[in-house]
Amino acid sequence: MSPAAPPLVRIPVGIVVERHKADSPWADFVWRAVAVLPDEPDTKSWTVLRQGGGGTLFYAGSAMVDLYSSETARYRDNLASGSPSIWTVLSPSEGAWPYSVAAATADPAEGEAFTEAADNLVEAVPMPDVLREQIESFVAEHHVEREFFKRERRQADPEALARRQHDGGHE
Repeated sequence: MSPAAPPLVRIPVGIVVERHKADSPWADFVWRAVAVLPDEPDTKSWTVLRQGGGGTLFYAGSAMVDLYSSETARYRDNLASGSPSIWTVLSPSEGAWPYSVAAATADPAEGEAFTEAADNLVEAVPMPDVLREQIESFVAEHHVEREFFKRERRQADPEALARRQHDGGHE
């Protein structure tokens, strides 16, 4: 999903997932990411953090938020949105737990692209202040304003648009 060049900065994060009993005959539980922890906790994946209120919170595992200099405009837009987010991606798993942490990103376009795989659970969760500060610093250091160039459309060739006689067809 990300550019071919390696990221300039990699920020480790922990993903917190919530499981609620589903009110459905087709599924037992509803899963969704609810938070990102700054840094990578020294906790095993799928550790129960809290139970109660009809749901269970788990530390699902860790991911890296990779920052690329070519994507600073998107990070800046995310930060300026009023509610900066980190997009978390959980992919179906064949193991003991139904999902595994696949990715985390601060790039809204990359987060949206992860939804193309219909089985992924993609959630935009609030960006912790510590991450926001790191990403703001990255944007301040690496953003280069690029001028927008509007392409000019070519004029249509009226001869190419003329009606043609087709074999066996009508004029």
